[in-house]
Amino acid sequence: MIRRDLIEIVTKSKSSHIASGLSIADIVAVLYSSILTIDPTAAKREDRDRFILSKGHATAVLYCLLARLGFVSHEDLKTYSADGSNYMPHASHKVNGVEFSTGSLGHGLPFGTGKALAAKKQGSTWRTYVLMSDGELDEGSNWEAFLFAAHHRLDNLTAIIDYNKLQSLGPVSETLSIEPLVDKFKAFGWSVIEVDGHNHNNLRSALAKSCHRYGAPLVIIAHTTKGKGVSFMENSVEWHYKSPSDEQCQKALGELDNA
Repeated sequence: MIRRDLIEIVTKSKSSHIASGLSIADIVAVLYSSILTIDPTAAKREDRDRFILSKGHATAVLYCLLARLGFVSHEDLKTYSADGSNYMPHASHKVNGVEFSTGSLGHGLPFGTGKALAAKKQGSTWRTYVLMSDGELDEGSNWEAFLFAAHHRLDNLTAIIDYNKLQSLGPVSETLSIEPLVDKFKAFGWSVIEVDGHNHNNLRSALAKSCHRYGAPLVIIAHTTKGKGVSFMENSVEWHYKSPSDEQCQKALGELDNA
């Protein structure tokens, strides 16, 4: 449903980053349906878990999910990316349920480590989850945050890497290689789990609290397909920026309906 909503609002607004949203749809669906302690009727309750979409350019799918859960209305969602709308094409905290405005990459994890440290110091039990892109790992501020989180033993922090292997203009491996990724995170003192980022059972198991090792933050490397669910968008870098025509929109919706 959120993939369908995403395609419709991106087509209507003639905006972009549709493939990035399709890539993380399963991850956010599992987080919000099975993992996060949240309440649509009290979005700012103190004991809520904090979710930060660091890859803020994929925010359309998050808005669609929040609408499905009742944080925001479907009617308001129709203003996505319009002049003057709170539903900006990069994540905006003006939208109910969005914790932090993101879009300039490399800031979500540093902010999330601060939230996790604050919870520790307050003796609070809520957790912080940060969803990042693989290309975003090019940003040096992330690696400072990885060091910081391990040093402060932030076992109430989970980072999820949307590892779809493509970034804005080409493959991650050709832009700036990030491998060996598992070894890097282990060397930085993090617990590491690799999963199929489209398998809900695997995601659910990896995100469960029982997977957290005492005294260490957790990173989940979610192997995904950019543009997942729409054949002509999958693994195609052009859909990082391109918006569908009306004909392409109907074709994409038809594929999702028949999946």
